[in-house]
Amino acid sequence: MIAILENNATDDQIEKLTGWFEEQGMRCQLSRGEFQTILGIIGDTSKLDTELIASLDIVKSVTRITNPGKKDNQKSKNKDGDFHRSGIKTVGIIGLGLIGGSFAKAYKENSNAKVLGFNRSTATTHFAMMDGTLDGELILKNESEAAENEKGNLLSDCDLVIISLYNQAIIDFVKNNAQNFKKGSLVIDAGGLKRRICRECFPVAKENGFIFAGGHPMAGKKFSGYKYSTGKLYRDASMIIVPDESYDMFLIERIKDALAPCNFGRITVTSADKHDQMIAFTSEMAHIVSNAYIKSPTAREHLGFSAGSYKDMT
Repeated sequence: MIAILENNATDDQIEKLTGWFEEQGMRCQLSRGEFQTILGIIGDTSKLDTELIASLDIVKSVTRITNPGKKDNQKSKNKDGDFHRSGIKTVGIIGLGLIGGSFAKAYKENSNAKVLGFNRSTATTHFAMMDGTLDGELILKNESEAAENEKGNLLSDCDLVIISLYNQAIIDFVKNNAQNFKKGSLVIDAGGLKRRICRECFPVAKENGFIFAGGHPMAGKKFSGYKYSTGKLYRDASMIIVPDESYDMFLIERIKDALAPCNFGRITVTSADKHDQMIAFTSEMAHIVSNAYIKSPTAREHLGFSAGSYKDMT
């Protein structure tokens, strides 16, 4: 396998990437040129996810030159095995709308993890418990404040926490509960913008001993709310991940394993700046244009002059 690296890749970034390859049993040969840097990866590369590696900011392209019969993206990998490798026993979902509810259902249906949930409206939480999605209500207290019968359902018991709230609410939740997250746990948000969330949450996570990664599942419906959530919402969809260090493959692999029960078709790794720039074009601008069509004073005159493309856009 050959990976062509970006010209601005630093020695530290390259060292961490090659270290990860060597951890997978590969040998690496680095060739630096005036215009590009090439990393040769030698060994059984069939188990490596080329799409994931190629999505790193420091990687320009990846080409597999052996094992032509293998699938590059390893779609057939054992999802149960991946999640088991993550060591996650308890998952906490913050916000049980369409997105959070679908995360909760995916983990309940596709893993043996204990699934806890918290929602501003307790009625939604209790409904999710009654329909079997949640194993219990997530208690937002620290150990000293929690009653004896609440132990096991605390934020500090969760190995993985997914925060599905609006952008400012995500920041507030992380800061207000910073001392209650389990040390070494993985905390991922599901907000639509990443720059401010990551800028404010990364240092909080470092200071309090947990790992924060920005996340954005590229899936949804035209209806919102828990009642429209489904455990299959994320199947074959893309999940964008913004880690603190976008070249830390050990962390990226950990996140990928943790998300295995959701059955995402692709994990895309990027920076907060690039995420917001791309989403502004592929999503936000599309919403603006759609709204402009519908709210145009001439909209009532469009009958008879529109077809499938107009319907799809609006």
